[in-house]
Amino acid sequence: MDPVQTEIMKNRFTAIAEEAATVAYRTAHTTFVKQTQDFQVAVARISGEFFAYPMLTGVVSGSGQTIAGLTRHFPDDELEPGDVLISNDPFSTWGLVTHMMDIHLARPIFVDGKLACFAWSFVHASDIGGAVPGSISPDLFECFQEGLRLRPTKLVKAGAVNQDIVNILKDNSRIGDAVWGDLEALMAAMRLLDLRINALCAKVGVEAFHRGVDDVMTHAEMKARRVIGALKDGTYTFADYIEGDDYGAAVHIYCRLTIRGDGAEVDYSGSSPQVHAAFNFATGSRTHPFLCLGLTNYIQTMEPDIPINGGVMRPIKAYAPPGTVMNAEYPAAMGNRFVAVMRCYDALIGCLNQALPDGIAACGAGQAGIISSAWADPASGRNRVAVVEPFSGGSGGRVRADGVDANDTMIGYLKSTPIEHVEVETPLVVRRHELVPSSFGHGRYRGGAAVAIELESRSPEVTITVRGLDRFRFQPWGVFGGTAGGNSVTTLNPETAPARIGRIKVLRLGERDVLQMISSSGGGFGPPVERKPEAVLRDVLDEMLSVEEAEAIYGVVIAGREIDRERTAALRAGIADGPPRFSVQHGPSRRAFEAEWPIEASIALADAALATPPGLRRFIMVKSRAALDDATKPITPAMVADTVKRIASQSR
Repeated sequence: MDPVQTEIMKNRFTAIAEEAATVAYRTAHTTFVKQTQDFQVAVARISGEFFAYPMLTGVVSGSGQTIAGLTRHFPDDELEPGDVLISNDPFSTWGLVTHMMDIHLARPIFVDGKLACFAWSFVHASDIGGAVPGSISPDLFECFQEGLRLRPTKLVKAGAVNQDIVNILKDNSRIGDAVWGDLEALMAAMRLLDLRINALCAKVGVEAFHRGVDDVMTHAEMKARRVIGALKDGTYTFADYIEGDDYGAAVHIYCRLTIRGDGAEVDYSGSSPQVHAAFNFATGSRTHPFLCLGLTNYIQTMEPDIPINGGVMRPIKAYAPPGTVMNAEYPAAMGNRFVAVMRCYDALIGCLNQALPDGIAACGAGQAGIISSAWADPASGRNRVAVVEPFSGGSGGRVRADGVDANDTMIGYLKSTPIEHVEVETPLVVRRHELVPSSFGHGRYRGGAAVAIELESRSPEVTITVRGLDRFRFQPWGVFGGTAGGNSVTTLNPETAPARIGRIKVLRLGERDVLQMISSSGGGFGPPVERKPEAVLRDVLDEMLSVEEAEAIYGVVIAGREIDRERTAALRAGIADGPPRFSVQHGPSRRAFEAEWPIEASIALADAALATPPGLRRFIMVKSRAALDDATKPITPAMVADTVKRIASQSR
């Protein structure tokens, strides 16, 4: 490998991908692409791994994907220049599609008559039909309720668009023309990728192009192995929860990270079976990027100039048992799947905190609330659908810095929609969109603050759906002495007739009704008493912390606009330091839950349920939970095994 030539090819590949992503972004139709940027364009080798992936535009969490699950349906001799493949089917694409709202396209790129690579793109379609506007509600429980599902097929054949497929797409979406406009933008970007790859091959030669692809991916692998090799060898475990399936029971996410030399294994055995709700996603039998985002993000942080491609995934093996929430099987609903993805991320970060001497970060808000609205067009009477805003919350405090206010690490690539755009495109008025003071977890490095938004309807009826909300019950955890972050709160008409409504499924607002949403916030990292007094003063002056809180929590006395250093030193001398080693502050709700349902019992229930026939699994889970909830606490693995065995025998 020539290091100079490898760096040149890396930059060429990146520039090609970034240019194409910009074309899609600038020519898209829906708010969720042209404002929020939930789309992507990239280039994959024939085997399916990405070798050219943007980082400045669009979704960045899929760089470790493989498109082989889509392209495998089309033998090489059936592909022609100008073809475009399409699918939004999670069950036939090996986890490339993780919920049906993501429409994936692939265009074979031929150089001198031979297949050289694939252009790829995807878009989150703001509506593909189904039971609710926007196609997503947390309580949908099978894929048929979530809209149109297209198995891999050809949308374009040798440059000729298959109008029948276009008509099916348009006829099954509430905003068919806008969704098709997004797909046309993606196809324009992929045509540009075709031109740029052919131009590059003409300049350097096809052989040098393929050698460059191999070298750039190998270079990424080497850097990834260097980062993993610096972690402590060992096996680390961590658990977290999605807060409710269709029966309101906590969904257990259990992660086991094993570091051996420069390789890593991530195993989610012990996690809950797929649920009768929309929190599932599919990963197939391979190492899927959604199972190891916490680790790949850490690698990219430690090696900021690493090539962004599939080579980063090569030192990692990830596994989720078939039938679990993170490896769901047909016909599972998956629209709200990013809650589960974020909880996998949180659990893996919990493991990484143990594999590093000083840790890495506290838990972030752990939600990706995508607010969608639907209303009747006054002129035509047809429903219009628009995405209003991605709604997250602060990230966790970090080993060397505070968390980021109002934006969790996992979805930092999603952009806020300008208020002016929301108010022009929808019948909603944004009355408030701001940070929430004193909402974060406290620590040496505090968590990122929560964000609040208030939406007022100016239409006789507006339907609101919000996917991705969580953390109403279990707080984002703090580490190494930091305190837990705050919970999410949703309230209808907070000033006139306040009503707490929790997770939003389908909410109908009348004229002048107001929806108030306050996000969860990041946990703190390290003991609050170790926070620099200057940082505490800055939060007070920014009105993010009160003078009383500064003194009571951080031991910092503020007099006017300055620190009273003498009184601060005396006060801090009487405050005990936090724990010096890895520790977790979960908050009272989770402590109370695990006092009755220890982690070992949740693992035992998941494992026992997965050993039963798929058709009986949900029945056995529901009946077993009900029986165990009435049992003497704490619940033990032996109690779980006996109960599941008894319920299973009765169901045959």
